[in-house]
Amino acid sequence: MNFPEDLKYSKDHEWVRVEGDTAVIGITEYAQSELGDIVYVEIETEGEELDVEEVFGTVEAVKTVSDLFMPISGEVIEFNADLEDAPEKVNEAPYGEGWMIKVKMADPSQLEDLMDAAAYKEMTGA
Repeated sequence: MNFPEDLKYSKDHEWVRVEGDTAVIGITEYAQSELGDIVYVEIETEGEELDVEEVFGTVEAVKTVSDLFMPISGEVIEFNADLEDAPEKVNEAPYGEGWMIKVKMADPSQLEDLMDAAAYKEMTGA
């Protein structure tokens, strides 16, 4: 199981990578492995301001549908449109081509409330 050290993690299994005042967000390798083969990613919140723990979209796997929760608050400025035609990228490269949204952070200090790789690994027991 891969837990990149340069990311922050939420209890809901989202990861955050900071790029300036933008946060790139996706689901963790652990989450995608628990969900199984992802067949559809639905995100209709582009352009919206969302708070921490608000739903920004859903991911559909063969066996379940799961909500995606905002790990930090901000405006959803971009959706990874490649996932519309290739949702399997979330399984294949959850920290790379499988990213889901980019968010203009409202309050970067909220990153301090997220877990580092070691804490997330401990939480998952992986």
